[in-house]
Amino acid sequence: MSRPHDMGGRRGDGAVIPTADGFSPYDAAWHRSALGLTLAAGGLGGWTIDEARAARERLPGYAGLSYYEKWIAALADLLVEKGLLTERELTSGEAAPAPLSPRALTADRVAGVLARGTPYARQGAAPAFAPGTPVRTRHPAANAFVAGGHTRLPAYAEGRTGRVILSHGSHVFPDRNAHGLGEGAEPL
Repeated sequence: MSRPHDMGGRRGDGAVIPTADGFSPYDAAWHRSALGLTLAAGGLGGWTIDEARAARERLPGYAGLSYYEKWIAALADLLVEKGLLTERELTSGEAAPAPLSPRALTADRVAGVLARGTPYARQGAAPAFAPGTPVRTRHPAANAFVAGGHTRLPAYAEGRTGRVILSHGSHVFPDRNAHGLGEGAEPL
């Protein structure tokens, strides 16, 4: 089944037209605020990046939302799901005062946090396949743990044969981590 966010290799979505400078992440002033708010809320540690991706992927009307509209809508869902805001607080724009979390991402820490990124390498099992080994991806490209759940395997690659060219060690497995099933480190 094609997932709405899985657009790679799909026909009929139109051409990708790069900007003159190659990349312009902010088309409107509010886009910077959307990114900042998403980073600040994510910095509180209430969810993983995989949960954030899954929240965007399950948005109703996904295809009709712009990039940052998806970020803000998914952020609102996560804040309510994780009990950081109530529906009433979200819709009214009025929240009860709360002390600042020690994990709060203050302006002076943003550059360092972004530069550091999020490490996903973990201790785990040795890879089952050595470089040079032919492999076939799962068909269908579906989450094996949660029906209809998040997967990083794009539909255009499902059931395809390839060859292992490099082992990157073990990493967090998003198909599990996005659904609160633990990191489930697997060889990459």
